[in-house]
Amino acid sequence: MKAFKEFCKKETVFVVAIVLAVISAFLVPPSKDYIAYIDFRVLALLFCLMLIVAGVKEQGIFRRLGEGLITKVKDVRQLELVLAGLCFFSSMLITNDVALITFVPFALEILSSAGLQKKMIKVVVMQTIAANLGSMLTPIGNPQNLYLYSLTGMGLMEFILFMLPLTLISLVLLVIVILVGKGGAVEAKAEKSSMEADKKKLFLYVVLFVICMGTVIRVIPWQVSLLAVCITGLFAFRNLFAQADYCLLGTFLGFFIFVGNMQNIPAVSNLLQSLLAGKELLVSVVASQVISNVPAAMLLSGFTEDYKALIFGVDIGGLGTLIASLASLISYKYFCAVPGGNKAKYFKEFTLWNLLFLAVLLPVAFLLL
Repeated sequence: MKAFKEFCKKETVFVVAIVLAVISAFLVPPSKDYIAYIDFRVLALLFCLMLIVAGVKEQGIFRRLGEGLITKVKDVRQLELVLAGLCFFSSMLITNDVALITFVPFALEILSSAGLQKKMIKVVVMQTIAANLGSMLTPIGNPQNLYLYSLTGMGLMEFILFMLPLTLISLVLLVIVILVGKGGAVEAKAEKSSMEADKKKLFLYVVLFVICMGTVIRVIPWQVSLLAVCITGLFAFRNLFAQADYCLLGTFLGFFIFVGNMQNIPAVSNLLQSLLAGKELLVSVVASQVISNVPAAMLLSGFTEDYKALIFGVDIGGLGTLIASLASLISYKYFCAVPGGNKAKYFKEFTLWNLLFLAVLLPVAFLLL
Protein backbone atom coordinates (compact mmCIF):
# COMPACT_ATOMS: atom_id res chain seq x y z
CA MET A 1 0.00 0.00 0.00
CA LYS A 2 2.86 2.34 0.86
CA ALA A 3 4.50 1.61 -2.49
CA PHE A 4 1.22 2.38 -4.26
CA LYS A 5 0.89 5.70 -2.44
CA GLU A 6 4.46 6.61 -3.36
CA PHE A 7 3.79 5.73 -6.99
CA CYS A 8 0.63 7.89 -7.05
CA LYS A 9 2.55 10.77 -5.50
CA LYS A 10 5.39 10.45 -8.00
CA GLU A 11 3.19 9.91 -11.07
CA THR A 12 0.18 12.06 -10.16
CA VAL A 13 -0.53 13.23 -13.71
CA PHE A 14 -0.51 9.67 -15.02
CA VAL A 15 -2.89 8.52 -12.29
CA VAL A 16 -5.25 11.44 -12.95
CA ALA A 17 -5.24 10.72 -16.69
CA ILE A 18 -6.15 7.06 -16.14
CA VAL A 19 -8.87 7.93 -13.60
CA LEU A 20 -10.41 10.49 -15.98
CA ALA A 21 -10.33 7.95 -18.81
CA VAL A 22 -12.09 5.35 -16.66
CA ILE A 23 -14.74 7.81 -15.42
CA SER A 24 -15.42 9.04 -18.96
CA ALA A 25 -15.86 5.42 -20.08
CA PHE A 26 -18.97 5.21 -17.90
CA LEU A 27 -20.40 8.21 -19.79
CA VAL A 28 -19.37 6.98 -23.24
CA PRO A 29 -19.25 3.15 -23.18
CA PRO A 30 -16.13 1.59 -24.73
CA SER A 31 -16.40 0.72 -28.40
CA LYS A 32 -14.24 0.38 -31.50
CA ASP A 33 -14.47 4.18 -31.80
CA TYR A 34 -11.96 4.41 -28.95
CA ILE A 35 -9.23 3.35 -31.38
CA ALA A 36 -9.82 6.53 -33.40
CA TYR A 37 -9.15 8.63 -30.29
CA ILE A 38 -5.54 7.48 -30.05
CA ASP A 39 -2.78 9.17 -32.03
CA PHE A 40 -0.49 6.16 -32.46
CA ARG A 41 1.97 8.23 -34.49
CA VAL A 42 2.65 10.55 -31.53
CA LEU A 43 2.96 7.65 -29.09
CA ALA A 44 5.36 5.80 -31.38
CA LEU A 45 7.53 8.88 -31.92
CA LEU A 46 7.64 9.65 -28.22
CA PHE A 47 8.72 6.11 -27.43
CA CYS A 48 11.37 6.02 -30.15
CA LEU A 49 12.84 9.40 -29.23
CA MET A 50 12.94 8.41 -25.54
CA LEU A 51 15.13 5.41 -26.35
CA ILE A 52 17.39 7.25 -28.78
CA VAL A 53 17.97 10.23 -26.48
CA ALA A 54 18.61 7.89 -23.54
CA GLY A 55 21.21 6.12 -25.67
CA VAL A 56 22.97 9.31 -26.71
CA LYS A 57 22.96 10.56 -23.11
CA GLU A 58 24.46 7.24 -22.00
CA GLN A 59 27.40 7.92 -24.30
CA GLY A 60 28.22 11.11 -22.34
CA ILE A 61 28.31 13.36 -25.41
CA PHE A 62 26.49 16.26 -23.79
CA ARG A 63 28.52 16.00 -20.60
CA ARG A 64 31.78 16.29 -22.55
CA LEU A 65 30.37 19.24 -24.50
CA GLY A 66 29.72 21.00 -21.21
CA GLU A 67 33.19 20.16 -19.91
CA GLY A 68 34.75 21.67 -23.03
CA LEU A 69 32.80 24.91 -22.77
CA ILE A 70 33.47 25.32 -19.05
CA THR A 71 37.23 25.40 -19.63
CA LYS A 72 36.79 28.66 -21.58
CA VAL A 73 34.96 30.45 -18.76
CA LYS A 74 36.72 33.22 -16.83
CA ASP A 75 33.81 35.20 -15.36
CA VAL A 76 30.77 34.34 -13.21
CA ARG A 77 28.34 35.74 -15.75
CA GLN A 78 30.04 33.76 -18.53
CA LEU A 79 29.65 30.66 -16.39
CA GLU A 80 25.94 31.35 -15.87
CA LEU A 81 25.46 31.95 -19.60
CA VAL A 82 27.18 28.68 -20.50
CA LEU A 83 25.21 26.63 -17.97
CA ALA A 84 21.88 28.16 -19.04
CA GLY A 85 22.83 28.05 -22.71
CA LEU A 86 23.57 24.33 -22.55
CA CYS A 87 19.98 23.74 -21.40
CA PHE A 88 18.46 26.22 -23.85
CA PHE A 89 20.06 24.83 -27.00
CA SER A 90 20.30 21.14 -26.12
CA SER A 91 16.60 21.01 -25.18
CA MET A 92 15.71 21.69 -28.81
CA LEU A 93 16.92 18.17 -29.69
CA ILE A 94 17.01 16.12 -26.50
CA THR A 95 13.86 17.57 -24.84
CA ASN A 96 13.64 19.87 -21.83
CA ASP A 97 13.50 16.94 -19.39
CA VAL A 98 16.73 15.32 -20.57
CA ALA A 99 18.51 18.69 -20.82
CA LEU A 100 17.77 19.32 -17.14
CA ILE A 101 18.63 15.76 -16.10
CA THR A 102 21.98 16.18 -17.86
CA PHE A 103 23.03 19.71 -17.00
CA VAL A 104 21.51 20.60 -13.61
CA PRO A 105 23.69 18.08 -11.71
CA PHE A 106 26.61 19.24 -13.86
CA ALA A 107 25.95 22.87 -12.87
CA LEU A 108 25.68 22.01 -9.18
CA GLU A 109 29.01 20.19 -9.40
CA ILE A 110 30.70 23.14 -11.13
CA LEU A 111 29.32 25.76 -8.75
CA SER A 112 30.30 23.71 -5.72
CA SER A 113 33.88 23.22 -6.94
CA ALA A 114 34.17 26.96 -7.68
CA GLY A 115 32.86 27.97 -4.25
CA LEU A 116 29.75 29.55 -5.75
CA GLN A 117 27.09 27.82 -3.67
CA LYS A 118 25.24 31.13 -3.30
CA LYS A 119 24.68 31.15 -7.06
CA MET A 120 23.07 27.72 -7.15
CA ILE A 121 19.46 28.82 -6.85
CA LYS A 122 19.60 31.45 -9.58
CA VAL A 123 21.61 29.25 -11.94
CA VAL A 124 19.31 26.24 -11.55
CA VAL A 125 16.23 28.44 -11.97
CA MET A 126 17.71 30.00 -15.12
CA GLN A 127 18.60 26.54 -16.44
CA THR A 128 15.01 25.43 -15.89
CA ILE A 129 13.58 28.48 -17.65
CA ALA A 130 16.13 28.03 -20.44
CA ALA A 131 15.20 24.39 -21.02
CA ASN A 132 11.47 25.13 -21.05
CA LEU A 133 11.87 28.04 -23.48
CA GLY A 134 14.57 26.60 -25.74
CA SER A 135 12.59 23.40 -26.22
CA MET A 136 9.68 25.27 -27.79
CA LEU A 137 11.57 25.90 -31.05
CA THR A 138 11.26 22.34 -32.40
CA PRO A 139 8.49 19.75 -32.56
CA ILE A 140 10.66 17.29 -30.63
CA GLY A 141 11.73 19.72 -27.91
CA ASN A 142 8.93 18.75 -25.56
CA PRO A 143 5.90 16.38 -25.51
CA GLN A 144 3.25 19.07 -25.99
CA ASN A 145 5.00 20.39 -29.10
CA LEU A 146 5.21 16.92 -30.64
CA TYR A 147 1.51 16.35 -29.99
CA LEU A 148 0.29 19.74 -31.25
CA TYR A 149 2.67 19.69 -34.22
CA SER A 150 1.02 16.45 -35.28
CA LEU A 151 -2.39 18.13 -35.15
CA THR A 152 -1.41 21.28 -37.03
CA GLY A 153 -0.24 19.57 -40.20
CA MET A 154 2.59 22.12 -40.42
CA GLY A 155 5.88 21.19 -42.03
CA LEU A 156 9.05 21.07 -39.92
CA MET A 157 10.50 24.36 -41.19
CA GLU A 158 7.10 26.03 -41.02
CA PHE A 159 6.85 25.07 -37.36
CA ILE A 160 10.39 26.23 -36.57
CA LEU A 161 9.91 29.56 -38.36
CA PHE A 162 6.63 30.08 -36.51
CA MET A 163 8.32 29.49 -33.15
CA LEU A 164 11.59 31.29 -33.98
CA PRO A 165 10.61 34.89 -33.06
CA LEU A 166 9.27 33.92 -29.63
CA THR A 167 12.29 31.67 -29.02
CA LEU A 168 14.77 34.43 -29.96
CA ILE A 169 13.01 36.97 -27.75
CA SER A 170 13.12 34.43 -24.91
CA LEU A 171 16.86 33.98 -25.46
CA VAL A 172 17.48 37.74 -25.43
CA LEU A 173 15.50 38.07 -22.19
CA LEU A 174 17.45 35.20 -20.64
CA VAL A 175 20.79 36.76 -21.59
CA ILE A 176 19.76 40.17 -20.23
CA VAL A 177 18.68 38.71 -16.89
CA ILE A 178 22.00 36.89 -16.52
CA LEU A 179 24.18 39.81 -17.61
CA VAL A 180 22.63 42.26 -15.14
CA GLY A 181 23.72 39.99 -12.30
CA LYS A 182 26.96 40.33 -10.37
CA GLY A 183 30.14 39.31 -12.18
CA GLY A 184 33.59 38.49 -10.88
CA ALA A 185 36.46 36.22 -11.82
CA VAL A 186 36.01 32.50 -11.48
CA GLU A 187 37.99 29.36 -12.18
CA ALA A 188 35.49 26.69 -13.07
CA LYS A 189 36.53 23.06 -13.36
CA ALA A 190 34.56 19.93 -14.03
CA GLU A 191 35.55 16.41 -13.13
CA LYS A 192 36.25 14.88 -16.51
CA SER A 193 34.10 11.98 -17.55
CA SER A 194 36.09 8.77 -17.81
CA MET A 195 33.56 7.12 -20.09
CA GLU A 196 34.47 6.81 -23.75
CA ALA A 197 31.74 6.93 -26.35
CA ASP A 198 30.98 3.77 -28.29
CA LYS A 199 31.28 5.11 -31.84
CA LYS A 200 29.33 2.24 -33.37
CA LYS A 201 26.41 2.74 -31.01
CA LEU A 202 26.55 6.50 -31.46
CA PHE A 203 26.38 6.07 -35.23
CA LEU A 204 23.44 3.73 -34.78
CA TYR A 205 21.59 6.29 -32.66
CA VAL A 206 22.20 8.96 -35.29
CA VAL A 207 20.79 6.73 -38.03
CA LEU A 208 17.71 5.92 -35.95
CA PHE A 209 17.27 9.60 -35.12
CA VAL A 210 17.32 10.47 -38.81
CA ILE A 211 14.69 7.80 -39.47
CA CYS A 212 12.50 9.25 -36.71
CA MET A 213 12.95 12.73 -38.12
CA GLY A 214 11.67 11.29 -41.38
CA THR A 215 8.51 10.40 -39.50
CA VAL A 216 8.39 13.87 -37.93
CA ILE A 217 8.43 15.49 -41.37
CA ARG A 218 5.89 12.90 -42.56
CA VAL A 219 7.94 11.09 -45.22
CA ILE A 220 8.47 7.86 -43.27
CA PRO A 221 5.49 6.00 -41.72
CA TRP A 222 5.57 5.83 -37.92
CA GLN A 223 5.37 2.04 -38.13
CA VAL A 224 8.75 1.98 -39.90
CA SER A 225 10.42 4.11 -37.22
CA LEU A 226 8.91 2.03 -34.43
CA LEU A 227 10.02 -1.25 -35.98
CA ALA A 228 13.50 0.10 -36.74
CA VAL A 229 14.05 1.28 -33.16
CA CYS A 230 12.52 -1.78 -31.49
CA ILE A 231 14.21 -4.42 -33.64
CA THR A 232 17.58 -2.66 -33.49
CA GLY A 233 17.15 -2.11 -29.77
CA LEU A 234 16.56 -5.79 -29.06
CA PHE A 235 20.03 -6.53 -30.42
CA ALA A 236 22.04 -3.38 -29.70
CA PHE A 237 20.64 -1.55 -26.66
CA ARG A 238 18.12 -3.75 -24.89
CA ASN A 239 18.91 -2.08 -21.53
CA LEU A 240 17.42 1.22 -22.73
CA PHE A 241 13.87 -0.16 -22.90
CA ALA A 242 13.72 0.08 -19.11
CA GLN A 243 14.56 3.79 -19.29
CA ALA A 244 11.55 4.84 -21.37
CA ASP A 245 8.96 6.93 -19.54
CA TYR A 246 6.01 4.56 -19.82
CA CYS A 247 3.97 6.69 -17.43
CA LEU A 248 4.19 9.60 -19.87
CA LEU A 249 3.00 7.32 -22.65
CA GLY A 250 0.20 6.13 -20.39
CA THR A 251 -0.68 9.75 -19.59
CA PHE A 252 -1.10 10.48 -23.29
CA LEU A 253 -3.21 7.34 -23.72
CA GLY A 254 -5.46 8.28 -20.80
CA PHE A 255 -6.01 11.81 -22.04
CA PHE A 256 -6.64 10.60 -25.60
CA ILE A 257 -9.54 8.51 -24.29
CA PHE A 258 -10.85 11.18 -21.91
CA VAL A 259 -10.79 13.99 -24.49
CA GLY A 260 -12.28 11.73 -27.15
CA ASN A 261 -15.15 10.85 -24.86
CA MET A 262 -15.76 14.48 -23.88
CA GLN A 263 -15.97 15.38 -27.56
CA ASN A 264 -18.75 12.82 -27.91
CA ILE A 265 -20.86 14.46 -25.19
CA PRO A 266 -22.49 17.40 -27.05
CA ALA A 267 -23.30 19.49 -23.96
CA VAL A 268 -19.73 19.28 -22.65
CA SER A 269 -18.13 19.76 -26.05
CA ASN A 270 -20.24 22.82 -26.91
CA LEU A 271 -19.60 24.41 -23.52
CA LEU A 272 -15.83 23.99 -23.72
CA GLN A 273 -15.71 25.22 -27.30
CA SER A 274 -17.61 28.38 -26.38
CA LEU A 275 -15.39 29.01 -23.35
CA LEU A 276 -12.22 28.54 -25.38
CA ALA A 277 -13.16 30.38 -28.59
CA GLY A 278 -10.80 33.32 -29.16
CA LYS A 279 -9.12 32.87 -25.78
CA GLU A 280 -6.91 29.87 -26.54
CA LEU A 281 -3.64 31.58 -25.62
CA LEU A 282 -4.77 32.93 -22.26
CA VAL A 283 -6.77 29.86 -21.26
CA SER A 284 -3.89 27.50 -22.09
CA VAL A 285 -1.47 29.62 -20.03
CA VAL A 286 -3.82 29.61 -17.03
CA ALA A 287 -4.63 25.91 -17.38
CA SER A 288 -0.91 25.06 -17.49
CA GLN A 289 -0.39 26.71 -14.11
CA VAL A 290 -2.82 24.28 -12.51
CA ILE A 291 -2.50 20.98 -14.40
CA SER A 292 0.85 21.52 -16.20
CA ASN A 293 1.31 22.22 -19.90
CA VAL A 294 1.23 18.70 -21.37
CA PRO A 295 -2.22 17.81 -19.99
CA ALA A 296 -3.41 21.34 -20.82
CA ALA A 297 -2.35 20.88 -24.45
CA MET A 298 -4.16 17.57 -24.73
CA LEU A 299 -7.35 18.66 -23.01
CA LEU A 300 -7.78 21.98 -24.80
CA SER A 301 -6.80 20.71 -28.25
CA GLY A 302 -9.98 18.69 -28.41
CA PHE A 303 -12.16 21.80 -28.38
CA THR A 304 -10.44 24.26 -30.71
CA GLU A 305 -8.61 24.29 -34.01
CA ASP A 306 -6.46 27.33 -33.21
CA TYR A 307 -3.47 25.12 -32.56
CA LYS A 308 -0.92 27.91 -33.05
CA ALA A 309 -2.36 29.85 -30.12
CA LEU A 310 -2.34 26.66 -28.07
CA ILE A 311 1.31 26.00 -28.88
CA PHE A 312 2.31 29.47 -27.72
CA GLY A 313 0.07 29.16 -24.67
CA VAL A 314 1.26 25.81 -23.36
CA ASP A 315 4.91 26.56 -24.14
CA ILE A 316 5.12 29.86 -22.30
CA GLY A 317 2.56 28.43 -19.88
CA GLY A 318 5.38 26.20 -18.69
CA LEU A 319 6.59 29.32 -16.88
CA GLY A 320 4.92 30.33 -13.64
CA THR A 321 4.16 27.72 -10.99
CA LEU A 322 6.46 24.84 -10.14
CA ILE A 323 4.03 22.37 -11.73
CA ALA A 324 3.34 24.43 -14.87
CA SER A 325 5.98 22.32 -16.59
CA LEU A 326 6.69 18.95 -15.03
CA ALA A 327 10.29 19.31 -16.23
CA SER A 328 10.67 22.05 -13.60
CA LEU A 329 10.22 19.43 -10.89
CA ILE A 330 13.37 17.69 -12.11
CA SER A 331 15.50 20.74 -11.27
CA TYR A 332 13.73 21.19 -7.96
CA LYS A 333 14.46 17.59 -6.92
CA TYR A 334 18.14 17.96 -7.80
CA PHE A 335 18.41 21.18 -5.78
CA CYS A 336 16.61 19.60 -2.81
CA ALA A 337 19.31 16.91 -2.76
CA VAL A 338 22.02 19.54 -2.18
CA PRO A 339 23.10 19.54 1.50
CA GLY A 340 21.79 22.69 3.18
CA GLY A 341 19.71 23.69 0.15
CA ASN A 342 17.07 26.29 1.09
CA LYS A 343 13.87 24.92 -0.45
CA ALA A 344 11.74 27.90 0.56
CA LYS A 345 14.18 30.35 -0.99
CA TYR A 346 14.38 28.27 -4.15
CA PHE A 347 10.58 28.17 -4.45
CA LYS A 348 10.37 31.95 -3.93
CA GLU A 349 13.05 32.80 -6.52
CA PHE A 350 11.74 30.22 -8.96
CA THR A 351 8.23 31.69 -8.82
CA LEU A 352 9.40 35.31 -9.06
CA TRP A 353 11.68 34.73 -12.06
CA ASN A 354 9.14 32.58 -13.84
CA LEU A 355 6.37 35.11 -13.37
CA LEU A 356 8.68 37.84 -14.67
CA PHE A 357 9.46 35.88 -17.83
CA LEU A 358 5.78 35.02 -18.26
CA ALA A 359 4.73 38.66 -17.80
CA VAL A 360 7.10 39.72 -20.59
CA LEU A 361 6.48 36.86 -23.02
CA LEU A 362 2.67 36.68 -22.77
CA PRO A 363 2.04 40.09 -24.44
CA VAL A 364 4.80 39.26 -26.95
CA ALA A 365 2.96 36.04 -27.84
CA PHE A 366 -0.30 37.99 -28.31
CA LEU A 367 1.45 40.35 -30.71
CA LEU A 368 3.13 37.55 -32.66
CA LEU A 369 -0.20 35.80 -33.18
